[in-house]
Amino acid sequence: QLQLVESGGGLVQPGGSLRLSCAASGFTLDYYVIGWFRQAPGKEREGVSCMSRSGGFTNYADSVKGRFTISRDNAKKTVYLQMNSLKPEDTGIYYCAARRTVQALCVLSPSGMADWGKGTLVTVSS
Repeated sequence: QLQLVESGGGLVQPGGSLRLSCAASGFTLDYYVIGWFRQAPGKEREGVSCMSRSGGFTNYADSVKGRFTISRDNAKKTVYLQMNSLKPEDTGIYYCAARRTVQALCVLSPSGMADWGKGTLVTVSS
């Protein structure tokens, strides 16, 4: 059974850092595009970052470029999101997502993903 489990969320002050992890089980991560999405209270879910199967292509939302870094370790079946210089507007539930595909690229659209974790809460506040 395919499963994605996020961890690493919490309360952090503005300017601080967090690293989110997403543990995959029940499938071989190598064949999947992976991504991170977030949803703030009262807002729609939005794409934060995604990475191609090979890791050679990444995509970031303009709001996080230069601050967030996505990575993957297929051997450990884990996906990461390093978040630096956090801002209050980064607050929300962060979701890990994946989709099995033969495509070389990835898109930052929730509709482009098939499998989802349950999310981890990130709160940026002083």
